[in-house]
Amino acid sequence: MKQYMADGMLLVTAIVWGSGFVITAIALEYLTAYQVMAGRFILAAIILTTIFGYRLKKASKSVIWKGIILGTILYIAFALQTVGLQYTTPSKNAFLTAVNVIVVPLIAYAVYKRRIDGYEIIGSIMAIVGIGFLSLQGSLTMNIGDALSLACAVAFAFDIFCTNLFVQKEDAIALTIIQFITASLLGILVVVSQGDIPTTLEKEAIYSIIYLAIFSTTLAYLFQNVANQYTSATKAAIILSTESFFGMVLSVIFLHEVLTGRMVVGAILILLAILIAEVKPAHPKKRMMKSSR
Repeated sequence: MKQYMADGMLLVTAIVWGSGFVITAIALEYLTAYQVMAGRFILAAIILTTIFGYRLKKASKSVIWKGIILGTILYIAFALQTVGLQYTTPSKNAFLTAVNVIVVPLIAYAVYKRRIDGYEIIGSIMAIVGIGFLSLQGSLTMNIGDALSLACAVAFAFDIFCTNLFVQKEDAIALTIIQFITASLLGILVVVSQGDIPTTLEKEAIYSIIYLAIFSTTLAYLFQNVANQYTSATKAAIILSTESFFGMVLSVIFLHEVLTGRMVVGAILILLAILIAEVKPAHPKKRMMKSSR
C-alpha cells in the first residue's frame, strides 16, 4: 500500500511540475531566471521551516550534510537548465533534461554493482522515446545549450538517486528543509553577485513566485523526497518523466497549443513505460507465489 501511495505522490509531483511550465513562462516575463529560482527557493524554505521547523531540533550532522548536498545538486541542476535554455530551444531543453530517466539506473548500477531491472530499463527507454515525440522539433544538431541541458539531466539524475539513497535512513522532511535552505542561499548569492536584486515586483510576478514556491517546490519536492522511501530511484525517474506529458496537456488546455499526432504517440509511450515499470515486475513474483502453494 505504501508503495502505491508513494507512486501516487510522485505522479502528483509530475502533474505539478507540468503546470510549472505555464507559470514559469509568466514569471520570466517580469523576472530573470535566477531571480525566479531564488524567489521560489527562499519562499519554499520559509514555508517548510515555519511548518516543520521543529524537526530540525533533532537533526543530526548526517541530515545536515546530506541536505546540503541535495540542495547544491538541485540548484546546479536548475542553473544548468536555465543557462542551457538561453542557447537552445525549449523543446530540446525539455527532452535533453528528461534523459535523466536513463541516467538514474546507470548511476544505480555503478554504485551498487547490481543487476539492472530489465523492465525498468525498457520503461526508461520507452519514456525517453515518448518524451522525444512530445518535445523534439526541427534540427537535432548539438550546441552548447544542448550540452548544458545534458549536464542538467545528469544533475537531476543524481538528485533523484541521492534523494532515494538518503531518505532510507534520514528524516525526509528535515532533509527537504535543509535542501531548500541551501538552494535559497545559493540563489541569493548568485543574484547578489550579478547585481540583479529586484527593486519592484509586478503582481503577476508575485503570484507566479508564490505558486512555484508552494506547489512546484514545497509540495512537489516534499512529496518526491517522502515517496522515495518506498520506491526505487529508477521507477521514481520514470513516473516523474510524465512531467512532459502533463506539461503538454496543460499547454493544450491553457496556452491553446495544437495537439499533433506525434504528441499523442509520445504520450501513449510514456504511459506504457509507467505500466511496464509498475505492473510487469510483479508478474514473475505472483507466479512464484502461486507455484509455492
